[in-house]
Amino acid sequence: MALLLVALFIVVPIAELYVIIQVGQEIGALPTIGILVADSIVGSLLLRSQGRLAWRRFNEALSAGRVPAREVLDGAMVIFGGAFLITPGFLTDVVGILLLLPPTRAVARRALVGVFSRRFVVRAARRTRRRGGDGYDVEGTAREVDPPHLRP
Repeated sequence: MALLLVALFIVVPIAELYVIIQVGQEIGALPTIGILVADSIVGSLLLRSQGRLAWRRFNEALSAGRVPAREVLDGAMVIFGGAFLITPGFLTDVVGILLLLPPTRAVARRALVGVFSRRFVVRAARRTRRRGGDGYDVEGTAREVDPPHLRP
């Protein structure tokens, strides 16, 4: 976890600055700033449209009486994608676009579900009756499972 935080707060900004400087040297400072501003504007518009679509699908799932797991994950990815696009930088823009466009978001969703489904095992809950109880107590267990390549 500490390594991830180091990468997030130190390595990514340094890489962003390097790419911005390289692009600025190739095309000039003003066009580079213009591209970054345009990225932020397009990102906010894309966030708005994809966010509305994700919200509509979330409400449709609720009205259909099903658990909106996919819709919640899509909504979270849209929020992160929009935040990445609004943040100045070319590398975060690429990640933001990948999370905001539906085809690449579907690929990212499958990857996330694959990672989390291997990481966690949940046993089904079962109803139990207690003396004098109404039968709504639920017992269940969950345990964290490391993937085979991480086991000691």
